[in-house]
Parts: sequence; C-alpha cells; structure tokens
Amino acid sequence: MLHSGVGCDKSHQDRTYGVANPGYVPAAAGAPAMFAPPAADFQGPSAPPASMFDNMPGYEGTVAGGGGGYLPPPMPAYPAPQPTPGPEQPQWNIPSISEDTAREAFALFASSKCCYSSAPAKDGVITGMEAFNTYRYRLETFTESRSTEWSHEPYNGQPVDAYAQSPPGPWDIPAQAPSFFMDSKQTIKVPYTSSMKGCHVCVGMGRKPCKDCAGAGNKVCWVCNGSGYRHGEDRCHHCNGRGRENCSHCHGQGSKQCDTCRGKQQLLVYINLTVKWTNHSEDYVVEQSSGLQLDNLSKVSGKELFRDSQCMVYPVMGFPDPVVVNASQRLVNEHQGRYSQSSRILQQVLIRYTVIIFCRWQWWKKYLDLLLR
Repeated sequence: MLHSGVGCDKSHQDRTYGVANPGYVPAAAGAPAMFAPPAADFQGPSAPPASMFDNMPGYEGTVAGGGGGYLPPPMPAYPAPQPTPGPEQPQWNIPSISEDTAREAFALFASSKCCYSSAPAKDGVITGMEAFNTYRYRLETFTESRSTEWSHEPYNGQPVDAYAQSPPGPWDIPAQAPSFFMDSKQTIKVPYTSSMKGCHVCVGMGRKPCKDCAGAGNKVCWVCNGSGYRHGEDRCHHCNGRGRENCSHCHGQGSKQCDTCRGKQQLLVYINLTVKWTNHSEDYVVEQSSGLQLDNLSKVSGKELFRDSQCMVYPVMGFPDPVVVNASQRLVNEHQGRYSQSSRILQQVLIRYTVIIFCRWQWWKKYLDLLLR
C-alpha cells in the first residue's frame, strides 16, 4: 500500500521484504544492484606446520613437499669390484658388401616403388663400389637415486608405528628395479615413521566453512536481489519470497567436507621414500664422409657389433677407427664424474655399424649413382 507525501521511498520502508528476512532493505529503486563483498577464503593453511612432523632418527633433514633433496648413497663397507677390461679384439670382423648383395638391395628398392623397373638391378653392370662404414657408439649408465619427504593421508585406522623401533635408513630399505636400462620410479612408505595427527587444514573439525556463502548456508537471491518480490506485489518464485536462496555449493549446510582429511578429522603422517631409476644414454656417431645427414643415420638401427655390460665399463680398446676409441674414453670419463652422487647400478657399451655403399651402375648407355645401406 502506498502512502502520500513520501512516495516510493516510503513505500519501500513500510514493506516487509522477504518473508524470512524482515527489515531487509533492498537496493534503491532505479539503481543497479550491488554484489556482496567476496567471501573470505577458508582454505586453511596450505602447508602443514613443522610441529606436525616428528623427529625421526636418520631422517632429520626430511621436509614436506620433497624439499629434502636426493640422498647420496653411504660409503660401501667393502671396496667396489674393479671393472674387467673389455676384450681387445684385433680382428673386429667388419663385414663388407659384395656385388650380389648390392644387386639384391637395388632390386628390393626398385620393387618398393610402383613405377621403377628391376631391369637395371638384374642386367646393369656395376662399374664402381666405395664403402663408407658408419659406427654408432652408445654408453648407458643406469643409476638409482633416493629421496625422502613427509606425507600424509586421511586416517582410516591404519597402523601407527612411530617410535616402536628405529626406522631403517633410506638406503637400507630394499627396492628392486623393474628392468635394467629403463626409467622407472617407486614410492615406499618408510616403516616405523607413521603417527596420527589432527588435520591442520580444518583444525580437526572434518569440515570447512563454505567460501561461496561465507558459512551462512544461503545467499542473496539473484532473481529478486533479496527483496522477495519481482514486480510490484508478485512474490519471487525462485526463492519463495525469502529473499535468499540456499547455497548450491554446500547445499545449505554452510560448510563442506575437508578435502585433506576427507572428513576424518585426523591424518596419518609418515615419511615417503622415492626410489628413482634413470638410464643416462649418450650416443656418438662416426660417419666417413658418405654425404648423409647424421640425423638420418641415427634413425638406422644397424647391426650390433659389440656389447659389454658391467658395474663400471672400460673404454673400448683396439677398435679399427681411432675416433670411436677417443669418443669411448671421453664418454666413460664424463659419466664416471657426472653420476658420482648416485648409486651406479650398471653400465653398458654398445657399438652398432651401418655399411653405406656408393655404387656406380651402367645400364645400356646410362649411368646411375646409388647409395645403398
């Protein structure tokens, strides 16, 4: 009902806005509605406090989030076995390609093309052959490194064994690589480090105030802007005249389950050991001026000529190409110095070769120059 003398402003003061919100005064008529100030962030502390972690012997430098870094392996109780020198092979048996093999390679290439004839391969005359041996030396160093960090998970009745006895050292916990010369990782819970603590995020409540409604469980109705009415005396059907609607994020409860403890209120805190196996591989390609790009040569697997696997390998000795010998010496020295902080598991040397033949073919009155590999 309208009253004279004051107009619309007076009518807004006399009306009860929202059946469940007496005394609520909406935004001024004709003025744009203002959004409520952003709710406070109730995420809680992102990192657990230092007091949450016990002082475990042998793990004093362990922190949360993996900031403790990698742990160097302990000094061996006995001297490491010395590597056995690789077999010196004065006769390396580097194969060559005959004319028959060259013809077979040419015929195979021609048959793979839809418009090529095999007649030059069968009837042509080879007037010249020049071999370019390409060697690929590969050194692989397979290492194991270990690191520790504090971790936690919701407590669901897991065993609590902290201080039952001293935990084993980081390098005393057994771990087996799934396969050699392949990268892999394994996470192991360190025995006798598990304890039960209150959740630091929800302060042991199991729930956190909803940040979307600031813990109220409801928000101002976006349809009527909190007035409870849409047009004149028409009650807002979206909020049923309440002027407010239940928060859709917390379903009107004003709080949500804590994501950290999953509503359990307590956490199982323990130390995680991460064992990482890494294969450090390095190639050196020796190419004898065949004119082919090294990138293309690296894609060719070639034939295995030599393989040696030990805890620590020696450089290759007595190889026909001195460039391979020098590259082997350099790479072996670099790997021994580069990975001294990790526990070296195994090293492997592999030499492959690819024979590239430059052939000059005469067929009728034509000459063909071919590179065969």
